[in-house]
Amino acid sequence: MTTEGSEGVGVAEPARVAIVGAGMAGASAARRLAQAGYDITLFDKGRQVGGRMANRHDRETDLTFDHGAQVMRAHGSAFRTQLEAWLAAGIVAPWDEPGSFAAVPDMTAPVRDLLAGLEVHVGRTVTGFAREATRWRLALAEAEEPRLFDALVLTPPAPQSRRLLDAAGLDLPGLERVTYAPCWSLMLACGQDLLFAGDVLRPGAGPVAAIFREGAKPGRAGASACLTVHATPDWSRTHLEAPREAVQAAMVDALGDLFGVAITPEHARVHRWRYALVESTCGAPCLYDPGMRLGFCGDGCLGPRIEAAYDSGSALAESLVADLG
Repeated sequence: MTTEGSEGVGVAEPARVAIVGAGMAGASAARRLAQAGYDITLFDKGRQVGGRMANRHDRETDLTFDHGAQVMRAHGSAFRTQLEAWLAAGIVAPWDEPGSFAAVPDMTAPVRDLLAGLEVHVGRTVTGFAREATRWRLALAEAEEPRLFDALVLTPPAPQSRRLLDAAGLDLPGLERVTYAPCWSLMLACGQDLLFAGDVLRPGAGPVAAIFREGAKPGRAGASACLTVHATPDWSRTHLEAPREAVQAAMVDALGDLFGVAITPEHARVHRWRYALVESTCGAPCLYDPGMRLGFCGDGCLGPRIEAAYDSGSALAESLVADLG
């Protein structure tokens, strides 16, 4: 794509790439593509970036909870190098087990760092897309003018990405293999301190999968009785469609049973992660159709880790760089 310069010479414009979803995979892909000189725009239906690296601030109580992913670990060199850079910049700090890191001041910080300076639209839901000649036309729920892009990257969980593809009459083979377990997350503040060793308790059986002390995380301030509690996948599946009030009460009761005390919440909220934990992957670092310049990336490609989402986003970006030139 070219425009006429001041001397009448064709000047190449950077390819425009749309990324649906501003979690770790989308942010990783966006940063690499921006470094390669492309024009990147991200759209996310949420109120903030981060995806499942989520943070919730309650304005009434001024309490803050990381109610999604809790820690990051590196198994490979690429993400280890990135973690070291974030550690030096104060964006992450060691927490929980050796080799584990929490983000500072909340779990959205690494994603915000990758997206710094890029065009990001939160609260914008992509409802569909269609091929128009060699470009992609995106439609948004917020009644904005449709936008045209040279390439399209999907990062929502596979079932959500497949619904968008199905509506457009398209497919990315392999996406159908990705499955997820759900998770109900309880954000709780109570008057009593629930005693357990360390900052994280993983019971390993029953309704409660893990309990995290919010106030003990690096860069946080707050009482140790502020907790994020994740339910087990099986319990979450069983109660997936239950009313939030019933789930909240059941999770508080399960926590009380675990510690043998009656819990009186000062603050309690639940959040349902329908696609929380990858159970089976597509078996490739990313999915990409070079003829359509259409791709999918995320932890659904490589496994249930933040690092997997980062590596998958980087892999798809490299495919696009090789294709777009």
